[in-house]
Amino acid sequence: MFVSILKRFGVKLSLNDPRWGRNPDDDRKAQEGRRPGDGPPDLDQMWRDFNARLNRMFGGRGNNGGDNGGAGRGDMRGAGIGAGVVAVIVGLIWLASGAFIVQEGNVGVVTTFGKYSHSTTPGFNWRWPYPFQAHETVNVSQIRTAEIGYRANVRNKQPQEALMLTDDENIIDIQFAVQYTLKDPVAWLFNNRDQDDTVRQVAETAIREAVGRSKMDFVLYEGREKVATDVQAMIQQITDRYKLGALITNVTMQGVQPPEQVQSAFDDAVRAGQDRARARNEGEAYANQIIPAARGQAFRLQQDAEAYRSMVVENATGNASRFDQVVAAYSRAPAVTRDRMYVDTMQQIFTNTTKVMIDSRAGNNMLYLPLDKLMQQVQANDAAIGGKSGPVQVQGGVPSSAPTPEVTQAMDAVRERDSRSRDSSRDRETR
Repeated sequence: MFVSILKRFGVKLSLNDPRWGRNPDDDRKAQEGRRPGDGPPDLDQMWRDFNARLNRMFGGRGNNGGDNGGAGRGDMRGAGIGAGVVAVIVGLIWLASGAFIVQEGNVGVVTTFGKYSHSTTPGFNWRWPYPFQAHETVNVSQIRTAEIGYRANVRNKQPQEALMLTDDENIIDIQFAVQYTLKDPVAWLFNNRDQDDTVRQVAETAIREAVGRSKMDFVLYEGREKVATDVQAMIQQITDRYKLGALITNVTMQGVQPPEQVQSAFDDAVRAGQDRARARNEGEAYANQIIPAARGQAFRLQQDAEAYRSMVVENATGNASRFDQVVAAYSRAPAVTRDRMYVDTMQQIFTNTTKVMIDSRAGNNMLYLPLDKLMQQVQANDAAIGGKSGPVQVQGGVPSSAPTPEVTQAMDAVRERDSRSRDSSRDRETR
């Protein structure tokens, strides 16, 4: 700095210049008596030349005027003025060195003799220069990332960090990233050393604890999101305990898988588990299809049984009531009631049977009448005729639409028996 000031006032300081620091008049005077090999002038002569120049600049007199005593006092005064100017310039430069600019999103932390003094906002700021104060700029808006289990790429694995033991004593390979920002720059700077490495170690500790309390299938499949959430909360808790000044914003699982040495066996186990789940689902689907149908059928049978019971009970109740009514009617007119009951009984019997047993007068012979065949034959003939009028087809000498003699004889026998029964009942009533 002193050399730059001397250059500013026109003083040449080149050591290779043989006239370095000399007055041209003095050089000319000394040139006559100078011998070859003489060195450059001494520092006293250079200082006197410098003071002379300063005196001329500030209105002083040169060394040529006045006596020798005045010249000495002028030299001392010029030297003091020069030293003061140099001190002022050096002081201004020293004070200017305390100015600094803080960018947007950053915070300036000022220390006094190494101890925290205050924090500054973004923009132009000033502090006392060295050695009194110093400052450090901290980026609080930057999202920092700590990678555990890999570096820069998931293929660049770090086995010492990635391999972990689960609660069911299985080994899994985990790579995840922790993103965080700074919420307290002062705590970030002064409370811990190697802050980024501290966050990485805290994250590794948290993930090992979370995995050690979980099963392997839970970590690999359905519990990945829950494990990430638990790890984030655990990391934040530990960093707050350490007063690290970091805010954990996100934990991202980059990869969760078994070790490469057992990957194929694990894939086979996974496929077997999937087959088992598929078979179970198919069985449940079949059960869901069959069981409701069986329950519906059982309910229908139960309802049919209830209906049959109700029908039987109602029929029995009706028959009992009818019997009571018949008894009352019989007490008033026994013969009529008896004949009516006989006719109804025979009608019911003839309606529900296809065989009729007839008691003939001559020799009391039994005659078999195939009424079912006769009825089918009559129906077939009616269907062939189609309901149209015309000649009747004769089969075996007897018209198919006309009753056979056996049927006529049976009908006459029934009428005769009914008449006899009515006559006998009248006789009993007359007696």
